Amino acid sequence: MSERRLVFPLLLLLDFACVVVVFRVVGWLRAAMAMGVFDMGMLVGTFDLAALLGPFAIVVLALYLIDGYSTRTDMLSAAYASLHVIALATGMLVMLMVTYVFIKDQYALQSSRAVIGLGFLLLIPVTLTYRRWLTLRLLNTRQERPILFLGNQGSCVAFQATSRTNQLAQEVIYIATDATHQESIPPMIEIEMQAVTELPEILAKLAPRIEAIVLHRSARDLPPAVAEQLMELHFHGVPTYTLELFHEIYWRKIPLEELDPTWLFQEGFQIARQPVFARLKRLSDIVLALLGLAVCSPVLLLCAAAIWLEDRGAVFFLQTRVGLNHVPFQIVKFRTMRPDGGGGDPYTQPGDARITRVGRLLRASRLDEFPQLWNVLRGDMSLIGPRPEVPCFVDAADPVWKAVHSVRPGITDLATLVYRDEERILAAFPDPERGYREAILPVKLALNLQYLKQRSAVRDLKLLAMTIRYSLVPSGFDPDRIKEALLAERR
Repeated sequence: MSERRLVFPLLLLLDFACVVVVFRVVGWLRAAMAMGVFDMGMLVGTFDLAALLGPFAIVVLALYLIDGYSTRTDMLSAAYASLHVIALATGMLVMLMVTYVFIKDQYALQSSRAVIGLGFLLLIPVTLTYRRWLTLRLLNTRQERPILFLGNQGSCVAFQATSRTNQLAQEVIYIATDATHQESIPPMIEIEMQAVTELPEILAKLAPRIEAIVLHRSARDLPPAVAEQLMELHFHGVPTYTLELFHEIYWRKIPLEELDPTWLFQEGFQIARQPVFARLKRLSDIVLALLGLAVCSPVLLLCAAAIWLEDRGAVFFLQTRVGLNHVPFQIVKFRTMRPDGGGGDPYTQPGDARITRVGRLLRASRLDEFPQLWNVLRGDMSLIGPRPEVPCFVDAADPVWKAVHSVRPGITDLATLVYRDEERILAAFPDPERGYREAILPVKLALNLQYLKQRSAVRDLKLLAMTIRYSLVPSGFDPDRIKEALLAERR
């Protein structure tokens, strides 16, 4: 079994051991301080293992929802660290509620709220520390393992450019499947390719060290002996990906330029065709939208009053967007610009004078989006789903747009989190509309397709957790760097 496959069971084992040790130590300290006797013999008998299965289950669920068991999660990043803190803090609240509200029988952890609270707080740095250590170890191991790419010469050049854009750290060995001998490959300064006839020798030398094999679609016509070798490697644990699947797993997006119409019929997308999931999702949308409006109604009323008092203009802003089955609808937001719109560029810029003082506060806090809960109740939108676009950017005949419009649009999605400060990114382009159409929109569509393929209740919960995190702790970025990366992706 590879080191990567051992990570999930290893993290489960470490989490269980950590829960047992932390809760027993905290429980022992509380009992020792109450009695004034610090007897180490009491440590083992503080809580039995059965009593600790509850907090362990909550820890596992909380960390699973933020991909805390995935080898593809960047656990060294500040973004993951903040998600980790939020997940276990939420787990602590859930554990307290379950222990003191729902459990009526005698339960060992009911002896002290402080034990539960302090136990979960101590779990945050401990569980994060060994996750970061494992991530560093995996990164060091992975960078020593080359990736084998098989495709025609043009696809090899394109994959090298995409790898640079996405900052792939590993060595890539390029095998040109349309070259039968090495002399038929033109010399290139920036990329070194090997003819497909050299592959058996390369595999014989590197087979134990290969991180992954990536097959472009043009690699279907491999020599039988080579195909048999690749199959043998696959069954010995070396991951073999199509180009589209490699993009999804390593870079978390789908390459639109590599898709054909039959891609939408491949494995995945099953849940999009299950009416039971759609009905349950619609029911949860209604319940959560009603709950959100009820809880936030005082804040929303204050926002509405502030908007009206500033310039006596309309409280709400309506805009036509394209929704389920290409049906247009009116999206509702709090108005954040002057009543006359100020004319000029339809795209806002950083420090745009057309934005009101109240509007700046609403945009910064995302409160201007809250009226869309009314769109959710009406059935125009869902809480989680691809963000609806204005009609001028939508091509109803494009199969990708047909797939995106097969579900209700959402208030938040992965693309929204990636481009959560879109106006600053567009400010880096001379023509904002062209920049959006050519650079941002294709990447949004790729992320939306990935969401549709992996759509599930768990994924929706993850996106909701990420939305809360990014609303509370916004991240900075360099718009010039993002623009350069996006343009390189389009090239």
